[in-house]
Amino acid sequence: MSTAQLNNYRQSPRKVRLVADMARGKKVKDILPMLDNLSKRVAGPMKKLIQSAVANAVHNENLDKDKLFVSEIRVDEGATLKRSRPRARGRAFPIHKRTSRIMVRLTEQAVKEENTAVEKIAEKAEEKVSIKDKTTKSK
Repeated sequence: MSTAQLNNYRQSPRKVRLVADMARGKKVKDILPMLDNLSKRVAGPMKKLIQSAVANAVHNENLDKDKLFVSEIRVDEGATLKRSRPRARGRAFPIHKRTSRIMVRLTEQAVKEENTAVEKIAEKAEEKVSIKDKTTKSK
């Protein structure tokens, strides 16, 4: 399991979560081309962040990069920059410039078992039938 984090990204978490929700649970090799063609501003930094997590997984944990998928992607609110804008009659209007913290966690996909649950049930049924055939033939 490999992680990468982007702190103080100058875009509101609400906008970043739209892209994060698209990437969650998908394979890395499917996400990267999708982010290339996405017309959201966060697509570029998100792609770099995922590539960084892939590099961490390959270098630090010797994982196969073709089997990696995004197991967790979290977008939290970072520090808010507080500014003010002049308004009528000498007043000031507050402006909140929000930032995001993005955390990506990659995991290697587990190899599928050769026998699924349905196949196991079918095998047990075949064994029962073959046992009955053996007992009837011996009589």
